[in-house]
Amino acid sequence: MTDRSLFEAQVLPHLDAAYNLARWLTRNPHDAEDVVQEACVRALRYLASLREGGARAWFLTIVRHASYDWIERHRDRDGGDGVVEIAADAESEPAQIAERRGDSRALAQAIAALELPFREVIVLRELEELSYKEIASVAAIPIGTVMSRLARARALLRQSPVLHAIAPRRNGGGR
Repeated sequence: MTDRSLFEAQVLPHLDAAYNLARWLTRNPHDAEDVVQEACVRALRYLASLREGGARAWFLTIVRHASYDWIERHRDRDGGDGVVEIAADAESEPAQIAERRGDSRALAQAIAALELPFREVIVLRELEELSYKEIASVAAIPIGTVMSRLARARALLRQSPVLHAIAPRRNGGGR
């Protein structure tokens, strides 16, 4: 198998996950595209280090490093949060659609407000559905650290003023 076909078969299926991670880490969709492009170049360069069955974690590790390098180079620049909107169900009422979009935006804002180490593990676990072992591999930290960062990230999200602002609406209050 050529490097190109190996890359296409093993790495390209994970581009969405790579973009998602990069977008959450850089907080900007355009910057995430640049990061993923750089990660693809790096992945091609180091394709020989890819082990069978571990392409997703391997590639997300490269994306993580490319993201951190980008963040270091652009530290002083102000970044947007690039909030992702959820698609509206064609049968939903406008009020329901607006509420879901508001909830999604609030959650995205709360996640974006987390410090990078917490944001990273919550995105990898809850959005990319990686196992603790895979997160430990991607982030190059012990599994115990993954668990403690996840617990702390979840606690910070529970305390988020942004999410508390939508709670009365979700529980039937404020209408």
